Amino acid sequence: MENRIKLKVLGLTYSQVKKGAYALVLAEEEGPRRIPVVIGVAEAQSIAISLEGIIPPRPITHDLFVSFAHGFGIRLKEVCIYKFENGVFSSEMVFDDGTREIRVDARTSDAIAIALRTRSDIYVMQDIIEEAGFIYEESDEKNIVRGDHEPAQKDRGLSSCSRKELKEKLEKAIAEEAYEEAARIQEELNKRDNRL
Repeated sequence: MENRIKLKVLGLTYSQVKKGAYALVLAEEEGPRRIPVVIGVAEAQSIAISLEGIIPPRPITHDLFVSFAHGFGIRLKEVCIYKFENGVFSSEMVFDDGTREIRVDARTSDAIAIALRTRSDIYVMQDIIEEAGFIYEESDEKNIVRGDHEPAQKDRGLSSCSRKELKEKLEKAIAEEAYEEAARIQEELNKRDNRL
């Protein structure tokens, strides 16, 4: 389909539209346009875990779905955001088992969470990015993070911890299934690794 544009996941930020929700920011792979998709806390956690490379001690729902599909030889080929109506995005997941192709309607947040885990391509229809997208400006990027994050005040406490303390906190957060906290800690560790 020529009227589709390939996207990448830029990150997550707090939703300015809906209180208590997050915005998943998708970016045109070869262009300046971005699409914010309002998603719930559970989906944001799942996406953050995948973005940060955190492996929970027990599989969460999206991990379970991917394991189930792989167990039966089914792979996710791609995700396509095909409709935008009343502020809601609709997506389609295209699966393949080697002999046939199946299209499944899905919530965009779930489709993206699974696509990240399977490293599948994500597309959007041209008319949707024209309607719902915005042109990236540098000031927009400062509030976008590569995982589930809270405002900077929370991070100041993490920045004063030693690497050892951070690793202990990370293990504890994962064991307690506090994935939002684990993502914040992992991000602090990643920042330190990038400085080295």
